[in-house]
Amino acid sequence: MLLEGSKVLITGVLTRDSIATSVARVAQQQGAEVLLTSFGRAKRLTERIVRHLERPADVLELDVTRPQDFSALADAVRDRWGRLDGLLHAVAYAPESCLGDGVLHAPWEDVATAVQISAYSLAPLAAALSPLMPPGSAIVGLDFDGTRAYPKYDWMGVAKAALEATARYVARDLGPRGIRVNLVAAGPLRTLAARSIPGFDDFEAAWDARAPLGWNVRDPEPAAKACVALLSDWFGATTGEIIRVDGGFGAVAIEDPGAA
Repeated sequence: MLLEGSKVLITGVLTRDSIATSVARVAQQQGAEVLLTSFGRAKRLTERIVRHLERPADVLELDVTRPQDFSALADAVRDRWGRLDGLLHAVAYAPESCLGDGVLHAPWEDVATAVQISAYSLAPLAAALSPLMPPGSAIVGLDFDGTRAYPKYDWMGVAKAALEATARYVARDLGPRGIRVNLVAAGPLRTLAARSIPGFDDFEAAWDARAPLGWNVRDPEPAAKACVALLSDWFGATTGEIIRVDGGFGAVAIEDPGAA
């Protein structure tokens, strides 16, 4: 029981096949008490997913584009639990103009939305909730390799690179308080977010062919287990890091440039 007695808040639960949903399930299996967040019409989807978890979980309001939601969320967590041991940042979004057609023509308003939701939101979320987090607690974010330019990923790739930098700085600032901040960079998964990326099938073929361990785009559990491990005290001296859970794709060179 890696998370026995832990209180864990999980954002970004929208579909049953998402990494965030899998983290909620695995965290419960490992002994955690879980709260979820959602907002607006999507909240109904999140509440339906809760029915498929092993134990009930409340769904709190959080729209990361509304500054007042961060303090309201912190108050709600404080009222329920009094403390928070773990936080999963699983929030990402990019408007259609930011994906699929290169980076030269997307308007700044759309780019700003992608960066605000996918990267910047980690900082105000950590600022609001870290006062509830005792030494030894952890924040984990969901990433996709931001060190390379992938086909069609465009401004979301830029946002993920910004998320990686943000996580390092948040880790720097929260480290003296004993709070760890790390990211899990998963390989491509056939989630709702992935289906919005033009040419996602090309990711699938290249990843499975190149990854030494192979890669199953329909299995979020390896990434979820890594998140739960980072939320536990098993990584008590690790912060500011990116843990790759990608079948080894990022560790090997391309033998045939035309194959990926």
